[in-house]
Amino acid sequence: MAPNREKIILKIENMTVRYGPIFALKKVNLKIAQGEIVVLIGSNGAGKSTLLKSIIGLEKPTEGHIIYQEKEISLWGPDHITRFGIFLIPEDGGIFRTLTVEENLQLGAYHFFSQYQERIEVVIKLFPVLKERLKQVAGTLSGGEQRVLAFGKALMSNSRILMLDEPSIGLSPKYIVQIFETIQALNQRGYTILLAEQNVIQASKYANRIYVLENGQIVLNGNASDLRNHPRIKEAYFGS
Repeated sequence: MAPNREKIILKIENMTVRYGPIFALKKVNLKIAQGEIVVLIGSNGAGKSTLLKSIIGLEKPTEGHIIYQEKEISLWGPDHITRFGIFLIPEDGGIFRTLTVEENLQLGAYHFFSQYQERIEVVIKLFPVLKERLKQVAGTLSGGEQRVLAFGKALMSNSRILMLDEPSIGLSPKYIVQIFETIQALNQRGYTILLAEQNVIQASKYANRIYVLENGQIVLNGNASDLRNHPRIKEAYFGS
């Protein structure tokens, strides 16, 4: 999907998150246009997960604003934000491993169950492996299949923005490629993507724009095509 750079769907203004005297995020500014794939990169502890959790309402900003579709959502709860169209797939996938694949998909459609049949047909068409595993307990799936189920569960909701926290972590090279191809396919279907990722080589191939977080602050941002060749990124992430 070609991003509509004129339509900013999510905006973060001067957001600070503190845990007591410790700054997890400090004066963060970020914009995402409709249809973009935006990647957050940074080392462990840089603040990537905190930023995603703040957007979904799991962490509350000490200062600043989160504006989604021209509404201030900084103080909303996760349930309200999810229903309004933002979905977070956490690092562990956010699936229920003791439930079946089908039961996980049903939970994804909890607030929109009247549209369950329509949505599940879309999901299993997009992810045929889930159709074969509907009655299988989710915890018995491979790591890559569990990530696919997490995507499917997200699509059962009324999402417009999909946020993913380290989706490639712990996966084999084969599944890493598949996951990023899936992200690209979802973007082409109209989803706006915000992705926190340490696999910069793969993520930068698919990103429209990149934000670099260090110690809770944005230190670089710009078009992915420009930042791939930035000396700071090449040295830190590409080993050159």
